[in-house]
Amino acid sequence: MTTQVTKGIKISVKTNFEGTFFKNYKMHYAFGYTITIENQSKDSVQLTSRHWRIYDSLNDVETLDGEGVIGKKPVIKPGESHTYNSGCLLTSPIGAMKGHYNMINFTTTENFRVYIPTFKFSAPFALN
Repeated sequence: MTTQVTKGIKISVKTNFEGTFFKNYKMHYAFGYTITIENQSKDSVQLTSRHWRIYDSLNDVETLDGEGVIGKKPVIKPGESHTYNSGCLLTSPIGAMKGHYNMINFTTTENFRVYIPTFKFSAPFALN
């Protein structure tokens, strides 16, 4: 598990290999990840948007921006957490992701970034 804390918000990431399949005459590697966002600060916060950089060892870096996570903009009170599952497809068996969440602190009305640590993907057969 990979973890990082920014301004009292702890991000923990666990990854898993889901399998392979063909799409558009190309082999794709499916990876899943579970992210837990834990509020260790004294203020309630809300996740408003996300920014991802996806690294595929055989492709260019892909950048994704979007509202919330999996259709939600969770409010996380002090001592509480929000966990969600998602995934990505790569054209190689090795890759990584990193990024940040944009959040707002309800006490100070400050907008701030919470960094998501780099987490790696590797199919079990790809590394000896």
